[in-house]
Order: sequence, then C-alpha cells, then structure tokens
Amino acid sequence: MIELAYREAEAAGVPLWCQDEAGPYQAIPQPGASWQPVGRPQRQPHEYVRGGTAKLLTLFRPATGEVRARGVTNAPNAVLHPWLQAELTGVLAAGPAVTPPEAQRPAAAQWATWLGHAPRAPLPPLRLILIWDNLAGHLSWAIVQWLFQHGVMPLYTPLSGSWLNLAEAVQRIIAGRALAGQHPQSAQEVITWLEETVAGWNAQPTPFAWAGKRRERRVRARQRRLGGAAAAVANPQLLVA
Repeated sequence: MIELAYREAEAAGVPLWCQDEAGPYQAIPQPGASWQPVGRPQRQPHEYVRGGTAKLLTLFRPATGEVRARGVTNAPNAVLHPWLQAELTGVLAAGPAVTPPEAQRPAAAQWATWLGHAPRAPLPPLRLILIWDNLAGHLSWAIVQWLFQHGVMPLYTPLSGSWLNLAEAVQRIIAGRALAGQHPQSAQEVITWLEETVAGWNAQPTPFAWAGKRRERRVRARQRRLGGAAAAVANPQLLVA
C-alpha cells in the first residue's frame, strides 16, 4: 500500500508526506571530512565531554522536496504529536479544498482504497496521506482519530521496513551537511545547525521520485548479475531436451 501511495497519491490530487524523528545526535566531535591548512591537520580534544543530544522532527513531501522540521532535545509523543498536528494543520490549510463527491474522485483519493473497505463512520474527504513508523504511540486512538477527522490517512511502515519512509533518506542528507566533520559544543548548537541546514535545503529543494532512475539502474544491474539479459525462456524444458 505504501508503494502504491508513492506511485499514485500525488497524481490523484492527494499530497503524500512522510514523518520521522532523526537522531539522537550527540554534541561531540562528528566524523567527516573538513578543510584544514596544509600541515595543520584537524585535531580533536582529548577530553571526552558530551554536551547533550538532539533530535530532528521531520515532515517531508517527496513530490516537492519540501521539509518541515524542528530540533528538540527529546521526542516523546507529548512533544511529537502536537508538533505534527500543528504542521499538518498548516499543510491542509494551504492546500485546495476538495469539491468533487467521493465517488467521482480517483481511486487513490478515496478512503476505501487505503482502508480496504468503505468507512464505517462518516469521514471528511481524504486530503493527505502520511507515511509513518508503527510505534505504539502512533497507533493510539487519540492521534489516529485526529488524523481521520482532518482527512489524513496514516500508512504505517512494517517491521524492518523503515526504507519505505523517505523521510529517513532526506534526514541522512541534512544531518551529513549539518554535522559531518564538525564539533558542536551543546545540544542547542546541534539543533541550530540542523534547522539552518533545513532552511538551506528548502531554498532549493530536491524532489524524490519513487521507483526513479536509481531503481531502474538497480534493476538493470540485477538482471546482469542473473544472466546478462532481460529476456526470459518461454519453455525451459526445450533447453533440457
């Protein structure tokens, strides 16, 4: 269902967003390359002093590359859920209103496609799909009910399926740009660098395409490993004869 959503939701007029929490990132020397004068290599302090940890709450729309993020020192549901509700409220308020009746909308814009059945209670028009991990707190009825009441359909990644959440991919890029080779002194400095990097990303965002050119290259490479050609033998028994 998640792969179907990546392929068809946006084309049906339903924005797709991914949510995840990146980190924790420690305020210690971070691995990575850095620019140094010739003959003066970078030196790390010998004291192992940790200045705290930080996380990055991330909401990502692959189709446009837009990232909405907030740095925090911890991310319990009491912090995450209100932030997510506020961000989704802003996204929905900026989006167009849904006017066609449910039956006249594309299949990917109907609740039944994602629920597997018609809604058992009246729901507002489907306006957004949210790719989310399946933590117990994200399955609580309070947050799920809020999502449904606002026209948001959550699709939860399965166990060992975090690769289905593209928010993780953009988080790795942002964290690398913000922290690689650096030595933050405090959790607040980590938060500042992460949020500034997000602002820089949004100045010229990069859309992510599901099943795009990279996947095509992986498929071709796999075909070469398996036999060199994509053709299939119609009747393998003829080879045996």
